[in-house]
Amino acid sequence: MKSILKSFAVAFSMYSKIPMPRFQWASRDMEYHLCFFPLVGTVIGVLELLWIFLCRKINASVPFTNICAVAIPLLVTGGFHVDGFMDTMDAVHSYQDREKKLEILKDPHIGAFSVICVITFFLLATAFTFEIKTYEGFISVSFAFVLSRILSGISVITFPKAKKNGMLATESNTGCKKTVVAVLVIELIFSIATVVYLTFPKSFCGIVSAASFALTYSYYYFMSKKHFGGITGDLAGFFICISELASLIAVAATLFVEAAI
Repeated sequence: MKSILKSFAVAFSMYSKIPMPRFQWASRDMEYHLCFFPLVGTVIGVLELLWIFLCRKINASVPFTNICAVAIPLLVTGGFHVDGFMDTMDAVHSYQDREKKLEILKDPHIGAFSVICVITFFLLATAFTFEIKTYEGFISVSFAFVLSRILSGISVITFPKAKKNGMLATESNTGCKKTVVAVLVIELIFSIATVVYLTFPKSFCGIVSAASFALTYSYYYFMSKKHFGGITGDLAGFFICISELASLIAVAATLFVEAAI
């Protein structure tokens, strides 16, 4: 039980800004931490729903409500995954060979392409957030923060790695791989079943959101192999960002079509 609690604390210490007890990490403390990674997404999703509920109660303006909603994941995580997104954009748009792209991922400096892409990312996220106006839409978008982290966790264990060392290699190097993957798959099935149950048959947005993750997950796998020979920690963060944006766009598009029919 002590090891499980430590894994929980490690997950939230690594992937969020939520204060956790401090202790000296040992390798065994990281054995199950990916099982708790999706709980960070659960916290974000719950905060999003509570924020929307509060803003509706006090009749806050729509721009204020939605812009703050876009900021909530950044406040909870400290932009941990956005950093990976920006590094990946710099590397991919360098159009260099694989080794040079991997060097760019490690470079702490930011380039023009990362700035352009991250501005575009948040403009799109904000714009499509304005189109989420129903209970079913809010539920679907909130669950996206959980699904993205479940799939990212599975990829850390199962996808080929671009490097044999580094943070990602350390995270995936556990003797409990099968157990961790099994837990994450159970969480995935439960999460998809729950979001579909809460949104269907009144809306298809939950189903469409889940389908969008299948597409972005496939893209993530093939893109990482093509450009980098496998995944890195930055690419795992990149996936979380693009999958959540893709889900948001898919949900907004579904709601738009349903309203038009």
